[in-house]
Amino acid sequence: MTTRLMLISPAMNAALREARFPHTDEPAATGAGPGGETMTPPGGDELDALGLRQAEAVREHFPATATAYVSPSPRCRRTAGALGLDARTLPALAPCAMGHWQGRTLDEVAAAEPAALASWLSDPASAPHGGESLLELLARTAHWLDTLGDGDGAPADGGTTGKSTAGKSTGENGTTGKSTAGKRTGENGTPGNGTPGSRLIAVVEPDIVRACAVHALGAPPAAFWRIDVRPLTATELSGRAGRWNLLSGRPLHSAAS
Repeated sequence: MTTRLMLISPAMNAALREARFPHTDEPAATGAGPGGETMTPPGGDELDALGLRQAEAVREHFPATATAYVSPSPRCRRTAGALGLDARTLPALAPCAMGHWQGRTLDEVAAAEPAALASWLSDPASAPHGGESLLELLARTAHWLDTLGDGDGAPADGGTTGKSTAGKSTGENGTTGKSTAGKRTGENGTPGNGTPGSRLIAVVEPDIVRACAVHALGAPPAAFWRIDVRPLTATELSGRAGRWNLLSGRPLHSAAS
């Protein structure tokens, strides 16, 4: 049976505009704003007012039978809410862990650590920031994607068993073997996204979309850097582990269309 997965990228925010590396740990609040709202420091991943309006403007009628998931990042969770999705947060869909680079712009890192940045961009096994390497991100994402038929998409290890480790053999895109997690049902008692033939929606960071595309196409890790993901677009995968078809980058329709 075919699994149909729609990956939705988050709405635009200040961090995306400034090309800042995402936070895997939410930045601490800096106090209350003039309207009583919680303020976050520069580099935070919350949606701004413009991004929120854009997300609300393209709200769709998603299939009622679809199971929805979301990256733990604030901008993805807020985008999912603006789109009307009651989505479950999955650690497996977290953005690439960027270590001490999180919250910094690409230009800032290039100026401060040019050699480290060059290594990260050229060597998929490199992680000079102290977080995940590209191979580890690809392995984690591939593990989640390829075990959609084995469970409900939220394995007991939080979806991290696909992370590459020393001594394990990996495929061309740095992925490791499939999980043997038992089959489970969703929180509402209905089959989770592990049910063959199911429909899934996941609001995820652009790097997760790119990693899924690399794995679905069987492309080498370097292809990751050649994929652009626009805000509020849907990338659709259909198939099953080992064979995926890809429909990339359609804009979400406005509610009025």
